[in-house]
Amino acid sequence: MITCLIVDDDPALRELVGDHLTRYGLQARLADSAAAMRRELQRGGIDIVLLDLMLPDGDGIELCRDLRMHSKMPVIMLTAQGDPISRVLGLEMGADDYVAKPFEPRELLARIHALMRRSAGALATSPAAASGPEGAAPRFEPAGVPTSRGFGGWQIDWRNRMLISPEGIGLSLSNVEYRLLAAFAEHPGEVLSRGQLVELTRSAASESNERSIDLAVSRLRAKLRESLENPQFIRTVRGRGYQFTAELAR
Repeated sequence: MITCLIVDDDPALRELVGDHLTRYGLQARLADSAAAMRRELQRGGIDIVLLDLMLPDGDGIELCRDLRMHSKMPVIMLTAQGDPISRVLGLEMGADDYVAKPFEPRELLARIHALMRRSAGALATSPAAASGPEGAAPRFEPAGVPTSRGFGGWQIDWRNRMLISPEGIGLSLSNVEYRLLAAFAEHPGEVLSRGQLVELTRSAASESNERSIDLAVSRLRAKLRESLENPQFIRTVRGRGYQFTAELAR
């Protein structure tokens, strides 16, 4: 059974969402503050967090960042309608998805199930889960690409699914970020449409769509410290898609 932690200071909303999820076979645990959220997480047994942006004792964006630093638990941000800046910040801090209030509970339920399927798929393809009987390392390196490639001071560690910063700091990649970077590495300099990227990043365990591509590009840019006005590595080509402009070192 999926256990959801609903973190929101609105008691009516907490109860409404909790009742709806319970009705459809999920377990709901409720928290009305950042402190209550931390207590519930310490108890353990949480599979996914539904996190409000505004709490009486904390900022949801900062809480999301702190949670992502210590856990890969899926997070859905609950945001106000018409607040794109907060949504973008939440996604760049590591949230996996968002829903804008007021939202349709059935849509939230569908997003929870989709995220849990993707999360299970990422675990199934992780090094520990995917190693062969003789301990062979799992592979999704692009065809013909070495296990490590460099560009602009950055290194891509395909085997460990990480970006290594110019300062030597390792940044883990989500499943879709990893496959997106692999697609760019296989097609350097090419303009790839969102539809092409959906196909190139799709796996049996993932549910890539054009929305997930845009989110993954946003996260990759944040990790690469890209300027939105003048990106160095991933360029948006209006009306066509994205282009990876970096030169990969052999």
